[in-house]
Amino acid sequence: MHDLVKLKSQFLEYLEIERGRSVKTVENYDRYLGRFFDFAKVKKPSDLTEEQVREFRLHLNRQPGTKVGSRREPMKRRTQNYYLIALRAFLKYLRKRDIEALSPERIELAKVPERSLDLISSAELKRLMKAPDTKTLEGKRDSAILELLFSTGLRISELCSLSIDDVDMSRDEFSVRGKGDKVRVVFLSDTARSTLQEYLKHRKDMDDAMFVRYGRKQNDGGDLRLQPRAVQRLIKKYAAAAGITRKVTPHVIRHSFATDLLQNGADIRSVQALLGHASINTTQVYTHVTDKHLREVHKKFHSK
Repeated sequence: MHDLVKLKSQFLEYLEIERGRSVKTVENYDRYLGRFFDFAKVKKPSDLTEEQVREFRLHLNRQPGTKVGSRREPMKRRTQNYYLIALRAFLKYLRKRDIEALSPERIELAKVPERSLDLISSAELKRLMKAPDTKTLEGKRDSAILELLFSTGLRISELCSLSIDDVDMSRDEFSVRGKGDKVRVVFLSDTARSTLQEYLKHRKDMDDAMFVRYGRKQNDGGDLRLQPRAVQRLIKKYAAAAGITRKVTPHVIRHSFATDLLQNGADIRSVQALLGHASINTTQVYTHVTDKHLREVHKKFHSK
């Protein structure tokens, strides 16, 4: 008899080792599957049924989600789908091993609203870039972070994992290891390179991380590498200083990088490669806000 707990453990190992999924992704799949198994109270794969999946979906749909004012919205359908995607991947793994279980094709994802993009205007972006006080070392670091994010479209995890040796300042390109352990090439603008050089020139520490933390905890003997949460906080701080009222995150700057490329004539496949998207469908969302043809049609034919 196949034990579900043991099979789940083997599946998670398969995801990490053979599929190259990140530790965070594996942890999420573990949590999603664990919650379903606890709900369904099944012990072996052959016990899984469509009825259990349907009841689990109803259960998720009634769970609290984002708090809006004094009330709490139900769990978003996109979040619910994460659980179903994990279960479907697990069932595909079982089929790969010829273990009898529910067909993964029987699990349909909930329809979700088309993804919307959080964007800032070019004027807001310029104000954001000028917000750090570059007379200080911390300001030089933060200016380099902002310029590097916009020049390369790096994810926050990719930015924080950079080491000094990863970037050859004599060239305008370097390789970065992204999601799924995939390597892609990103490019430095002249401004990004000069701000990086200015920051590194004034560094006094010997740490190999590209971006390090400053302040009270600098001398606590711990890891100096700047963490994603700290980058999120500093961008939020500079957005407020720049008078930007909407939410600004590292991913918003990544959106700006993609839309800037498309608005200036880059093709969607090139943008997909530069962003490191596995699927063109993920990149396609940007075309809705950058389609110059539609804008021209509206301008020409819409009544004034």
